Amino acid sequence: MTLEQRHNSRLLWLIIGGISIIVLLFLAAQWFFAENKNTTVQTKSQPVQAPSEPHKQEPTQNSVPNESATNETSSNTLIDETILKTPVPNNPSLAKEEVAKLDDIQVQLKDQQTTLKAQHQDADTLIKLKEEQIKLLEAQIGEQK
Repeated sequence: MTLEQRHNSRLLWLIIGGISIIVLLFLAAQWFFAENKNTTVQTKSQPVQAPSEPHKQEPTQNSVPNESATNETSSNTLIDETILKTPVPNNPSLAKEEVAKLDDIQVQLKDQQTTLKAQHQDADTLIKLKEEQIKLLEAQIGEQK
């Protein structure tokens, strides 16, 4: 290998390493700022949501652990009755937001209901299959004796 080829390969590796470091720093900065942005959005949106929906037990991806802990300590119901009894705001845009939130909750509850029904049906079929399996095993044991 000549001296010029060695310098070219070293230069190539230095360029690749430098670009890799720059890319990693860029990705780390994006991740940090995205995480920081999520926490600031949560803190800004929590005071707005707190008066209108005080005891809502709805799992969200961006929920704060303290918020979920307080929801778990409240009643075991999915939705607190006070949500239904709270007056609708006078501002039309706030009223539309409340109606949209309640519609979203209703859709989620319907989805949960269908999944629970499906799970119950699956559990019933599994129980029947296990009972049949037990009967077959008892018959096999009886034949062996």
